[in-house]
Amino acid sequence: MALPTPDEVRELIKLKVKDPELMMNIVDLGLIYDVAVTPEKTAEVTMTLTSPGCPAGPEIITNVQRETHIAFPDLEEVNIHLTWTPFWNPDMMSEDAKEELGIF
Repeated sequence: MALPTPDEVRELIKLKVKDPELMMNIVDLGLIYDVAVTPEKTAEVTMTLTSPGCPAGPEIITNVQRETHIAFPDLEEVNIHLTWTPFWNPDMMSEDAKEELGIF
């Protein structure tokens, strides 16, 4: 079985992982900065949270790892790299997410 592409991993996260407080996927929220898949069968996901004290942070990170492992069993590892640079702000959200939350 072939390894997933970064776009396939990103699309899976978009479909499967929601912010439990906003009930919106974390890709449209702008929390996923980068996805890489290495020849060593590892997915490297660089992401952030809406704030350093986000109470849903551990749940979101666990869900990214779990859903990626379930969907792509050939991946041996799913590493999450949590970053605060650049610091998340509402401008990082997709237009659909902004519209849904009433941010114009």
